[in-house]
Amino acid sequence: MDDFVAAFDALPVGGYGGTYLGNRYRITKTIFATGRSQKLEAEELGGSDYISFNLYRLADGTALLKPCEMTEDKVTAFVFGVTID
Repeated sequence: MDDFVAAFDALPVGGYGGTYLGNRYRITKTIFATGRSQKLEAEELGGSDYISFNLYRLADGTALLKPCEMTEDKVTAFVFGVTID
């Protein structure tokens, strides 16, 4: 999980474009509750793929990943594999 959190933290906050598996995505990363809750959404441009998850940072320092109606593997593959413009 530490590698995932580091890769996620390296992604910029706000809206931007990126490429994953040769496809273009519109990506939005939002921070809530002074950083304790974060959300990432990515929509494939010209396609039907969609990535959405929340990351919660708990008081004990651990991170809790909550994908939205998709597998954790899909979310982690996207975060590790996306290239930001």
